[in-house]
Amino acid sequence: MTSSSVSARRAVVVDDEQPLATLIGSYLERDGFEVHLCHDGVQAVAVLRDVDPDVVVLDLGLPGVDGVEVCRQLRTFSDCYVVMLTARSEEVDKLIGLSVGADDYMTKPFSPRELMARITALLRRPRRTATVVATPAAPPIEVGALRLDVEAREAYVDGALVPLTRTEFDVLAALAARPGTVLTRRALIDAVWGPGWIGDDHLVDVHVLHVRQKLGDTAKDQRFVRTVRGVGYRIGVGA
Repeated sequence: MTSSSVSARRAVVVDDEQPLATLIGSYLERDGFEVHLCHDGVQAVAVLRDVDPDVVVLDLGLPGVDGVEVCRQLRTFSDCYVVMLTARSEEVDKLIGLSVGADDYMTKPFSPRELMARITALLRRPRRTATVVATPAAPPIEVGALRLDVEAREAYVDGALVPLTRTEFDVLAALAARPGTVLTRRALIDAVWGPGWIGDDHLVDVHVLHVRQKLGDTAKDQRFVRTVRGVGYRIGVGA
């Protein structure tokens, strides 16, 4: 299943339920994507390397190499957007999927239209490798040992580059852009995923957890990202 347009955005759907993969692929094709379908993890890794997709819809429970390992390998060579699918609703599945670099998750059964709405929201955000129009560079944001270069989309702690995913970077940048302001989960969803995004807003908590881990921060210290109980999050002071 592919389209012939050279300029089409590319999507890879990885799911061992072939009818479901075909259904998702048909929705993506209608939206102008060149679509590639895979039904096992080993095949998926090879196709992902070859296709260089813009977005991947990835089932967690694949035979052989599971979705977590596929995503882990994918993140070594691509910063494409990943929506993880899981047939189980346990929080641990969601946490595992996102910990290896997935941007969003959906629990089966789900609406293909909702999936497309989430993909559309993700693709409104810039890729790290996108061409930047020449404009006056914004100065880096510094929070103690944290240095956030929004123009280059890079974060450093004590001078060392921190390997944040695009979503993790966007969450951190949204907080850093509003020092002293507490952002609710919904406000962060609007800032990062867009106001049209629908789903579980606790997705924000998972990404904040990973941001803290990668920055060497903890929920106890909260040097860089502070929790305001019952409200949301704000950028810390670096100490």
